[in-house]
Amino acid sequence: MTTHIDSPILSLRNVGLCYKRKRSLFGEPFWALKDVSLDLHHGETLGIIGRNGAGKSTLLQIIAGIIKPDTGKLINYHSYHASLLALQLGFVHYLTGRENAILSAMFMGLRKHEALEKLDEIIAFSELGDFIDQPIITYSSGMVARLGFSVVFQVDPDIFLIDEILGVGDAEFLYKSTVAMQEKILSNKTVVFVSHQAQLIQTLCNRVIWIENGVTQAEGDTQEILEQYEHHLKIHHQ
Repeated sequence: MTTHIDSPILSLRNVGLCYKRKRSLFGEPFWALKDVSLDLHHGETLGIIGRNGAGKSTLLQIIAGIIKPDTGKLINYHSYHASLLALQLGFVHYLTGRENAILSAMFMGLRKHEALEKLDEIIAFSELGDFIDQPIITYSSGMVARLGFSVVFQVDPDIFLIDEILGVGDAEFLYKSTVAMQEKILSNKTVVFVSHQAQLIQTLCNRVIWIENGVTQAEGDTQEILEQYEHHLKIHHQ
């Protein structure tokens, strides 16, 4: 495992985020995150684990700058650009894969001419063939995942934020995307990776943070934290 002695490039300090429950007459609050702190270092792959509803996806949205925390703070020391790769990418369903690829790349910070320059590589990596010119409402979730992964992979942000995307799609593309991410990781790319797949976490991550009920439970060596988490799941029959 890699030990990081350099200063972090991004930090969260006691971050919390509250949603209002729509079904409640008075908007009863729900704290998706209550108290999460972490440091992210250049060139590392940080794994985030926890059960459904633990706050993992919300945490990635905060790191990406999509939403702001209600408590605590996010410190981006060098104004690095973080891009969130998730199935809920905000694609416009009635637009084609080609059109969505361009819009998504621009949303992630590219100028239009830069997005157009990347388009052939995005299409080739996605292996969508003629479907690239079909509305994505006709796509399967695996095809959406292919397009989403291909856009972010070619945009190449400072920080990759990956939410379960490597677990979706057919086995061949899963292998291809995993190998591609391993190459990025070996090239000193910074990655935050959310997954329920212990094997992928074990393969890709230098360090792991376990979140439970919106609170950091443990942080440290990948194997050690995974073992703690698996033990916890067995005790709670989950």
